[in-house]
Formats: sequence, structure tokens, C-alpha cells
Amino acid sequence: MNVFESIIGRLDRGVLLWGLLLSAMGVIVLFMYLSSALVRDLAEQERARMQIWADATREIAESEGAENIDFLLKIIEDNDNIPVMLVDSAGCIVLHRNFALPEPVDSLNPLDISDANQAFLIKKLNGLKRSDNCIDIELSPRNVQHLYYEDSSLLRRLNYFPYIQLLVMCAFVALVYFSVSASKRAEQNRVWVGLSKETAHQLGTPISSLMAWMDILAADGVDSEVIAEMDKDVSRLSVVASRFSKIGSAPSLAVEDMGDMVRRITRYMSSRIPPSVNLSVDIEPGPMVAKASGPLLEWVIENLIKNAVDAMSGSGNLEVKCCRSESGTAIEVTDTGRGLIKKHFKSVFRPGFTTKERGWGLGLTLAKRIVEEYHGGRIFVKCSEPGVGSTFRIELPLIDERKSNDG
Repeated sequence: MNVFESIIGRLDRGVLLWGLLLSAMGVIVLFMYLSSALVRDLAEQERARMQIWADATREIAESEGAENIDFLLKIIEDNDNIPVMLVDSAGCIVLHRNFALPEPVDSLNPLDISDANQAFLIKKLNGLKRSDNCIDIELSPRNVQHLYYEDSSLLRRLNYFPYIQLLVMCAFVALVYFSVSASKRAEQNRVWVGLSKETAHQLGTPISSLMAWMDILAADGVDSEVIAEMDKDVSRLSVVASRFSKIGSAPSLAVEDMGDMVRRITRYMSSRIPPSVNLSVDIEPGPMVAKASGPLLEWVIENLIKNAVDAMSGSGNLEVKCCRSESGTAIEVTDTGRGLIKKHFKSVFRPGFTTKERGWGLGLTLAKRIVEEYHGGRIFVKCSEPGVGSTFRIELPLIDERKSNDG
């Protein structure tokens, strides 16, 4: 029932996440449509205003008396926000308004344009000729003036508004996504930590009982070699319980020689894997030190070895290699098992992913957390090919050996 509820809970969170994302995308599309419609309507209104401005200019040019001149001039002067330029049939600038000229204009003689202003207006005119913001004013068949205008500052700002909305909504979607993902990871972490500590607690009693039984067997004269092997396994169980109890709390790191650690682990595992598995160990000469939590990192390497044996179905070649790398120290576990397809190189470290018929799919997830979060290193699939085998690689950061020796 608990597993079923957990699955339903994950489905609910997934539906909620996708619902939020789709809702946010719908809001984005709606806002962009409304903003685009607003910009389009405002652009049409500005063109209509410029048409009235052009009609007023034509009326003034064709007017023979003073009738309505004041009204027409007021229409022209009331335009104080749309940059506009009137050009005659010869291409000369007759009138300009609302352009931010580089040099101030002499109020006493506004028709006297400086060279800098003239160059600025010509450059503006060339740009306007490439746009659609032009209205022709036909005064006579041979005299056609052209009214060029720019979008107002308000319209230009509104043109950027949909993009600003898009950025804000994308930021909102990203915030929701990462918040839900972080909440999900935090919940998974709490489950793993609780499971690990409960496992450590449950192992405590049988381990103590086994230790007492070993003392009884020794007193009854059981072969000392048998007692010694049992003692190794009981000690290993104690180490396993210690490892589980450390999950969820920051472990204390000490300087460890990775070569010695690999030798110690492979020596223990060599008598506990099937005889049909050919185990070879390749350790580069010399010290290879790293700051590590011995019990946790040993568990990671053991887990890789066990996975490799399972992948080979108990028969094949297994190589464990320890060497120096550019970043520090590297440990590789290579098998001749069933291998992985490339799209599963990252998936194998996700919770619940497993290629075994029976398995929780948590071993590599915990291994990744131990290596990357606790030790600042990397663990990844270096290479793999179905039917050929796989190589998993652990990289641990380099430390100064002289400082470690001094410490």
C-alpha cells in the first residue's frame, strides 16, 4: 500500500508540474497576443493621425485664402510625439518635427540647420525610406511630397513589451519547475536518509548477536579459520551498518591512499565473487591520496564491483584500475557484461532505474551522491556497449600531498 501511495504521489506531482507549465505557457501566449494586438491598434492609430497630418498639409498648400488655416496649422503643431519628416518631390527635406537632433536648433532661425543636424536628418531619411511609414501627398501630378514618420516612443516601448513579458513568464516557469524539482529531490533525500538510518538501526541487533555466537563457537572448538572468516563478514556487516548511519549527515573526510583502499576492497571481494569471474587489479605505483570518507567510498567501489558481477551473470572478466588523472585520482571498474545503450549512461544514476529483474535502483543513485556531494568528485559511465561490457569511472579531486603529510 505504501508503494502504491508513493507511485500515486509521484503521478500527482507530475500532473501538477505539467499543469503549471501548460498554464504558464497559456498565459504567455495570451499576453503576447493581447500585447501584439495593442501594438497593432496603436500603430494603426498613429498612421491615421499621420494621414490627417498629411491631409492638413495638402489643404494648406492648396488653400488660397486664410480660411481654416489656423485650424490646419493647429493640427500640424499638435503632433508633439511622432517624429515626422516632409520631403518634396526633389528629395529635399521641407519640414521635420520631434527628432532628437544632435545639436540644439536656433529658436530665432529654425530653418538654419547645422551640418551635424543635416547629416543626422539625411541618415534618418535614408532609414525611413526603407520602412512602410510613408504617406504620399499629391499636390499636383508633378509635385508629390512624401511624409515619412517614425513610431512614437510609446509605440517603440510597447514593441519590446511582449518580449519582456516572455522573459518574465519564462523566468516564472523556470522558478516553478526548479522549485518542484527541488522539493521532489528533498523528499527523495528524506526517504533515503530515513531508510538508511533505519537499516543501520535494524542491523545493530543481529550483528551483536552474531558476535556473541562467534564467541560460543570459538569456545566449542570450531575451526579457527572458520571463525576468522566469519569474523571478517561480521566486521563487514558492522562497516555496512556504519555506512548507512552516515547517510544524510556530512561525513568526516580524512586523507586516504586510493591504491591501498582498492587493494583492501578487491582482496575482500576476491573470495566473495564467483570463481568463474576473472578479477584483475591494476594499481599505478606510488601514493595516490585523496580526502575521503573510507567507509562510504569503499561502499561505492564495492557496489560497482557487485553490479559488474551481476551484469556478467557471474562469469566473465572484471578489472579494477586505480591511476592518476588530470583532476586527481581515478578508479575504474570494467566488466564484460551485457553493457548499456548510450541513452542510459545518465539514466542509470536516477532513482528507480535498474536493469536487474530484482532491484530498487538506488545503489548508483547513492553512489553518485556520495562521490559528488560528499567528496566533490565525479562518477559516470566512461564507455559501454551492449554485449561487450561497461566501464564506470570515479574521479576524485587532487590534494596537495605535502600538505596532507604535514597535516
